[in-house]
Amino acid sequence: MYVNKNDMETKLTLRLNKRVIDRAKDYAHSHNISLSKIIESYLEALTRQKSVATEITPLVESLSGVIHLDENFDYRMDYSNYLKEKYN
Repeated sequence: MYVNKNDMETKLTLRLNKRVIDRAKDYAHSHNISLSKIIESYLEALTRQKSVATEITPLVESLSGVIHLDENFDYRMDYSNYLKEKYN
């Protein structure tokens, strides 16, 4: 039987706040899942998200630098003003 090295389980020791651990254990117990599986799933999602988030498509790359805004431009304020005008 072939076992992929990446699929092998390895022990990890973490130092966390006791209250956090206790709450996490209660959560895991109430959801019938191990605390290890919760942490593994979280780390898997976190690291997968990061690699997807950094991928830039050719279209996005081609649009990069097309718009030049003032150094002091506040896009949040601009969008807020747009919404105020739209809904007033």
